[in-house]
Amino acid sequence: MYTVGEEEIEALARVIRSKALFRYGVGHECDRFEERYAAHLGVKHFALSASGSNALVAALVALGIGPGDEVLIPAHTYMATGTAVLAAGAIPVIVDVDDTITIDPQAIEAAIGPQTRAVIPVHMWGAACNMDAIMDIAKRRNLLVIEDSCQGVGGGYEGRKFGSIGHIGAFSFNFYKNMTAGEGGGVAVNDDRLAKRVRGAIDPCHFYWHGRDGEDKPFAGNGARASELMGAMLNVQLDRIDGMVAKMRAEKMRILAGTAAFGNLGLKPTRMNSADHDCATHVMFTMPNAEAAQKFITVFPSVIAGKTGRHTYTEWDQILIREGAAHPAMNPYLMPANAKCRMDYSKDMCARSLEILNRTVMVPTNPEHSDAQIDDMIHNIGVASRVALAGMSPEEAELRNVIPVDARKFDALGRPDAA
Repeated sequence: MYTVGEEEIEALARVIRSKALFRYGVGHECDRFEERYAAHLGVKHFALSASGSNALVAALVALGIGPGDEVLIPAHTYMATGTAVLAAGAIPVIVDVDDTITIDPQAIEAAIGPQTRAVIPVHMWGAACNMDAIMDIAKRRNLLVIEDSCQGVGGGYEGRKFGSIGHIGAFSFNFYKNMTAGEGGGVAVNDDRLAKRVRGAIDPCHFYWHGRDGEDKPFAGNGARASELMGAMLNVQLDRIDGMVAKMRAEKMRILAGTAAFGNLGLKPTRMNSADHDCATHVMFTMPNAEAAQKFITVFPSVIAGKTGRHTYTEWDQILIREGAAHPAMNPYLMPANAKCRMDYSKDMCARSLEILNRTVMVPTNPEHSDAQIDDMIHNIGVASRVALAGMSPEEAELRNVIPVDARKFDALGRPDAA
């Protein structure tokens, strides 16, 4: 969450005062957001759901992904990308990321097998996947593309919004996302029939409430509908998102320009796909090795991509131990239809990804950072670079002359501490 204020409070209070908390037949905030966000993305349909995980499952179900299918997913993404595949009854196949820390198109091509039906590129930390290459592979190899934009709200690839490029897109609006209602998600899609199936997956009761649909059979699913409180808050957040992302992009550019002089020490900005269109929630630097990355974050508290818990495949317990459902009869790993799917996992299976992730340092941006705070960040990045890459002590790097490390000016995520 970045910015929440009186506008959101008033929007929520307005819904509560109206007593119109239910989206169907009473309220209109969810409908209004869906129309507005579809237009914002440049797609025909957007359907709200209760979470990003729900959205991913609905997208997979809408496409007909299920038992007998493999879905390629990146080695670095929140684990919900993989568990959503299991919830649909299919098998996730984990493939490497490249130095952009997003899924490697070459790894996608190499991993396609007889059972492979789809791929989920994830715009991780708001950084774009190479969507041109991925869509080219998908077209040539007959793959469906589920664009996981849960961490990419507000970003895009070469002028197109995340979630509008693949065959279907999924979003999250939880507390940690660029646009938030505390929790929530949704699905973006252009195809009319897929849009019907998405809504049926999100809310199988209401979709057929007013009668049967002759084209599509109803199917059972878990309800995951949104409330008017979510819609109301998201309508305000949608008014904020472009300005917030613009500020973070400006901050990223300023930090990159301010730290360019440290390139002679070996400070290397991480390669980006469509660098001018990403969310810019982080400024990423690729260190020569994991040891240098660890030294860097010791001096300048920031984040190593490979040390972010459930975002890396080595921490996806349910997948590694092949517990794909609560009941054995519903566990995709035990289903006869999946017998030909690849499901052998190990913690060293994507060693190249781990090597890249463990030397990638992420410095978070924030639309509320002041110029002085950004200047402090640039200074401290330089100090940390001298320590990590040139072997200096903090004293030699003049850390204590301007911003003593003991002053704790930055929090655990590398953000200036307001205190």
